[in-house]
Amino acid sequence: MKELEYPFDSNELLKNKKKIKKQLLSKNDFLEKKIAILGGSTTSEIKNMLEIFLLNYGIKPSFYESEYNKFYEDAMFGNEELDEFNPDIIYIHTTNRNIIEYPTMYDDSNMVEDKLNYEYEKFKKIWEKLFSKFNCTIIQNNFEYPYYRLLGNKDAVDIHGRTNFITRLNQKFYDFANSTKNFFINDINYVSSSYGLDKWANQFYWHMYKYAMEVPAIPYLSFNIANIIKSIYGKNKKALVLDLDNTLWGGIVGDDGVENLAIGPEVPSGQVYSEFQNYIKEHKNLGIILNVNSKNEYENAIAGLNHPAGTLKPDDFIIIKANWNPKNLNIKDIAEELNLGADSFVFVDDNPAERHIVHDYVSGIATPEIDVPENYIKILDHNAYFEVTNFSNEDLKKNELYKDNAKRSQMMATFENYDDYLKSLKMKAEITTFKPIYLERISQLSNKSNQFNLTTKRYSLADIEEVNKDDNYIKIYGKLEDIFGDNGVITVAIGNIKNESELHIDLWIMSCRVLKRNMEFAMMDMLVKKAKERNIKEIYGYYYPTAKNKMVNNFYDLQGFEEISCDSEGNKKYKLDISKGYINKNNVIEVEE
Repeated sequence: MKELEYPFDSNELLKNKKKIKKQLLSKNDFLEKKIAILGGSTTSEIKNMLEIFLLNYGIKPSFYESEYNKFYEDAMFGNEELDEFNPDIIYIHTTNRNIIEYPTMYDDSNMVEDKLNYEYEKFKKIWEKLFSKFNCTIIQNNFEYPYYRLLGNKDAVDIHGRTNFITRLNQKFYDFANSTKNFFINDINYVSSSYGLDKWANQFYWHMYKYAMEVPAIPYLSFNIANIIKSIYGKNKKALVLDLDNTLWGGIVGDDGVENLAIGPEVPSGQVYSEFQNYIKEHKNLGIILNVNSKNEYENAIAGLNHPAGTLKPDDFIIIKANWNPKNLNIKDIAEELNLGADSFVFVDDNPAERHIVHDYVSGIATPEIDVPENYIKILDHNAYFEVTNFSNEDLKKNELYKDNAKRSQMMATFENYDDYLKSLKMKAEITTFKPIYLERISQLSNKSNQFNLTTKRYSLADIEEVNKDDNYIKIYGKLEDIFGDNGVITVAIGNIKNESELHIDLWIMSCRVLKRNMEFAMMDMLVKKAKERNIKEIYGYYYPTAKNKMVNNFYDLQGFEEISCDSEGNKKYKLDISKGYINKNNVIEVEE
């Protein structure tokens, strides 16, 4: 919903939140999650705003909300309602109002250090208690700077200054986050600074309503929390589609010529475009897939991208569509070639008419309202399309993996027989039980896979760690490499053992990068092998249809399962009796266990 993209009108969101919520609830395919908000100040409007931002991301939350300033009591002394709620995520909304032991000018360095450790240990005990009880994801605010500086500029330097104290306390929070899985910082120090600290700390709202920030700032806070949560559950965008003229450089390459484009240090406008190209290039290093969609002659587009002052070169892009086709059709072609849903893309174009057409004709795509080039970075960055919560080696190699796929497609065109093509790839797979080193990647994959996802379940890292510890599950992952390179961990299957002789498949996912490579057959062969080792007689599979996973609606039929039920919504249940014998189906991949 465009109203929920940055820059949004916070007052309009607060005014129309019920109407917006009703519109968003008309959508289907929500991921349902339970979120507990433990507040050190009033949180009711934060919850309302967080709900609509999450609904916009396809996450339907239910909430537990602590009583006013009861975050410590709920965490440390227990609460039956919270225990019964059993949250997936706990958000601890504390601010500098909840710091008790600030230093005074009479304190020596040891006393200041004691106060610092007291405040940190208080929160650390909360986190450890919540982890031990719920083993869920925790999101914790850091602290915003104080709204006054008793010591002026020295407040940031002197150990007695509140600014200095908060900076040091925040660093302790960061150190804990860096060493602890499933723990994330909601950076209200940045959000309040970006919003404007004087406005953020409007004293009227504290003394009147006990909100720790002014009410119009709440949508910005809630948006930031929602971006962390949507990233945890794989709702990030995956790719950029970029216009060229007046987007990556100033001017029109076909009319002005490469030599007259505004890019580089010679003119101020050229410096702006250079900075934007650098920003985009850094996203490639995060694993974001870069593509071009430009109304241009192809030769002119390539010449512009080879400008000596440009940071982005043709090799930085997976697909370059430089033609005179409608841009919405080009984007659909790009999505098909990359085997990604259109809702995986962010389309960046300086032309509002082009953005409008793409937004109306390409469902789910983001079309940020960029205005002047000086604001391109700010608008993209504040929308947090690519919020990082977990990062893997596969992300670093993402662009190269897609380039390798393009080489495979070119090679496939030289074969008349598809099996011969698959054999020519000389594929080798590692398929085995979960290993701790891959748990984060497995969680990431479960949240990013939409097309090849039979049950559409999502697993946080905490969920995957619980499954890995439980002997009632058979859990396997698959890695695949071939003559073009290593794809990394690209498929996962999790089965729950019931009644000692039945295996019920809770999750089966695979990256779109390796579709139609027979990896699903190799995985099934291994799953059956593992099941037989546990004396399993029957395997049950489930298919729950969504708008995105239609490609696997007959997956179990192809695997030889018998369909035993199908309801009015298309939810199917299958059974495979492996006690009667099973013949391996993979004959093109060499498998190592």
